[in-house]
Amino acid sequence: MGPEIAIPFGAFATAIILAIGVPLARAYSRRMDADSKNPRLPTEVTDRLERMEQALDSVALEVERISEGQRFTTKLLSEGRGAGDARHIPSSSASPPDRAT
Repeated sequence: MGPEIAIPFGAFATAIILAIGVPLARAYSRRMDADSKNPRLPTEVTDRLERMEQALDSVALEVERISEGQRFTTKLLSEGRGAGDARHIPSSSASPPDRAT
């Protein structure tokens, strides 16, 4: 194989390698960049996070139930005091008690 065949063959081979290699290298570098921006979590961590989310939801539900019970108890106590105060206040139509001096 003489230089008159080797040089054009080398030029064609270089052009083909660059035409295929450069897009492959760019795609590979973009894939690596995308993976670094969005790291994948192991399944154990994902499962644990899901269990923690469910636990937080159940705690929030229980806190809501407790606060609702507290509101109900406060309402009952305030209504009981209001009714008790009304019984001890003398009515204005009743005659005042006689005073012995």
